[in-house]
Amino acid sequence: MHESFTEWIDNLVPWLLHHGLRIVFIGVLAYLLNRILGRIIVRTVRIAVVRDEDTSIEAEKKREDTLIHIFRGALRVVLIVLAILMILQEFGMKIGPILAGAGIVGVAVGFGGQYLIKDVITGLFMILENQYRIGDVVKIDGTEGTVQDITLRKTTLRDLDGTVHHINHGSIVLVSNLSKDFARVNLEVCVDYSTNLEHLIDVVDRTGRELAEDPNFKDSIITPPKFLRVQNFADHGIVIKILGDTKPLKQWEITGELRKRLKIAFDREGIEIPLPQTVIHQAE
Repeated sequence: MHESFTEWIDNLVPWLLHHGLRIVFIGVLAYLLNRILGRIIVRTVRIAVVRDEDTSIEAEKKREDTLIHIFRGALRVVLIVLAILMILQEFGMKIGPILAGAGIVGVAVGFGGQYLIKDVITGLFMILENQYRIGDVVKIDGTEGTVQDITLRKTTLRDLDGTVHHINHGSIVLVSNLSKDFARVNLEVCVDYSTNLEHLIDVVDRTGRELAEDPNFKDSIITPPKFLRVQNFADHGIVIKILGDTKPLKQWEITGELRKRLKIAFDREGIEIPLPQTVIHQAE
């Protein structure tokens, strides 16, 4: 027993000095390649992506960061796979049969793999066309949320309830980006039929200008919200439409603040927001 243990130790030391050092070298090399090639990817993307005149610097940076995230993720997967195969070879395993087996398995699941290929191709077009980026708020086939992650195969969204949705690119039919380039305040307000429209328009436009001049909100507003038109004659009042442009992702904050200020202004100016009413006629 003692002799076998001693023999095992005697064999282990040369193996560690030969194969062990190679395994450490492979791990270090993979780490260094990941860092070096990752930096090259960052610089290449920063140089290659040309900003359009209509695109803000912030939006272009989001696009660059998304591309960098995807390419570095793909690079990391390739390096890990290569490092594992080389380490297995150091342990005496023949990687040739493994690769051949992988090829046979690939052929066997070829029909199922077509969905994966579809996901990847659709993802590539999505990235090249700059449809959305990490950090954007999008609606994909009715599912709305903030884009948390993008790979070549799928997009990950988190909605307002905190639920995470994983959506394969190949299954996507319609994408609506709610935060690209600019956003819009699109608000409808109902007022009583007795309201003086000229007075109402003045109050709405003045409230929008005051909001746009507020130091806490002016950097988020592109065009001050203002009266656009009489949208409808409803059963219980006149419906007006108010529009204004904001920075991306700021439309909900600005719309909420505008509602609050309009209510305060209407109360001050005597403009009534009607409640639904039902008139009952009693027959004699």
